[in-house]
Amino acid sequence: MLYYYHKTLKIKRPNTELPEDVPVVTIQLPMFNEMYVIERLIRSVCNIKYPKDRLEIQVLDDSTDETQELARSIVDDFAAQGFDIKYIHRTNRQGYKAGALKEGLEKARGEFIAIFDADFVPHDDFLYQTIPHFNDEKIGCVQTRWEHLNENYSFLTRAQALALDGHFVIEQQVRNKAGFFINFNGTAGIWRKAAIYDAGNWHSDTLTEDLDLSYRAQLKGWNFIFLNEVTSPAELPADINALKTQQFRWTKGAVETAKKMLPAVLKSDLSLKMKLECFVHLTSNIVFPFIIIVALLNVPLVVIKNTVGGFDEYYTLMSVFVLASISTFLFYMYAQRAIHLDWRKRLLLFPVFLAGSMGFAVNNTKAVMEALLNIKSGFSRTPKYKIVENGDDWRKKKYVQKRISPTIFIELLLALYYVIGIAISAYYLEIAAIPFQIMFLMGFGTVGYMSLKHALSK
Repeated sequence: MLYYYHKTLKIKRPNTELPEDVPVVTIQLPMFNEMYVIERLIRSVCNIKYPKDRLEIQVLDDSTDETQELARSIVDDFAAQGFDIKYIHRTNRQGYKAGALKEGLEKARGEFIAIFDADFVPHDDFLYQTIPHFNDEKIGCVQTRWEHLNENYSFLTRAQALALDGHFVIEQQVRNKAGFFINFNGTAGIWRKAAIYDAGNWHSDTLTEDLDLSYRAQLKGWNFIFLNEVTSPAELPADINALKTQQFRWTKGAVETAKKMLPAVLKSDLSLKMKLECFVHLTSNIVFPFIIIVALLNVPLVVIKNTVGGFDEYYTLMSVFVLASISTFLFYMYAQRAIHLDWRKRLLLFPVFLAGSMGFAVNNTKAVMEALLNIKSGFSRTPKYKIVENGDDWRKKKYVQKRISPTIFIELLLALYYVIGIAISAYYLEIAAIPFQIMFLMGFGTVGYMSLKHALSK
């Protein structure tokens, strides 16, 4: 509804011609053991169009492997070309990414701080597209939309692209246009340094330091801008276990941030409408345990319905919730239609994407429960392998996760559970239940099988 209501509303674009006296910008590149993509990242950042004397680049490297020497060498090469580029290496990972950004901020000379993770390849006009928005002194952060360098690499990367497009095109854009809080996505955005300090600087007590700082800054009165038409390309994880690590961190961190920030939101002077949206935004990941509950109860309900009488009206009433799948489809359909000419073709992947989302419920439920139970864990970064072309192979590269997680066996057991469930539904002629059971079977089975296969890859 809000998408249609605000569809014609455009973010006011300032004059993109920068004045001669442009502000000093610091670009921070936080990384940890990124030997495959470090050169690509630094080279693309140094290609960004901006006066050299007004641009500072900080390579914030916490690496413990050969990335250190490689990064130093690349930094030295560009420094010799006249770039103000600095290599900052920490001997510990205190605070992880948040700690690295905070330490770099203390040394940064820029009035504005742009951040790019190691898997990004920013366009050369990034600063010309974003800096003019800070002419409004109330703007604290500008976020750009992520593009995908290797979207067509596999079904896994296509499904990720579908999910991320939905987040940016619908969630981020509509929230921003409607005046709700949005979040800096951790990368491909730029901050006003004063806003970071005013909000209390980077904190490392959650796994989503970006979401945490975003809420603290907006509660302080800073405004954010999301630029749907300005994009920043990035590499998607090609290894499902790397994707699981990323999803676990995002899910757990969001719940940790909800526990931390919701009391401040509820005590604030925000309108009831704003508070409700903040609550939905911060607690949306609680859905994953309920997906597991639905998955476990589906088969027993088929049996109860056909063996215990007197509940027919109840079952008829509950069938209305099937319509929720239609809204999910429309969500991703409108996102794809807004940015892709071949959106119809892309939506053929939707059943695979939906099944995969169900399959990730075990991994993400574990993240939710750890956050709710205050079980702390370190910041596990998502490994990058410079996988762009279809012929690129990540399996023989360093950083591939070979550990077999216990959640894999839970996923495979749930897949077996639904083989039995489909047979039971067929026996009772509960035809309407079978399509959803097939989705659960595909989701748990595919995620479990791929996780095991990728962990054992050679």
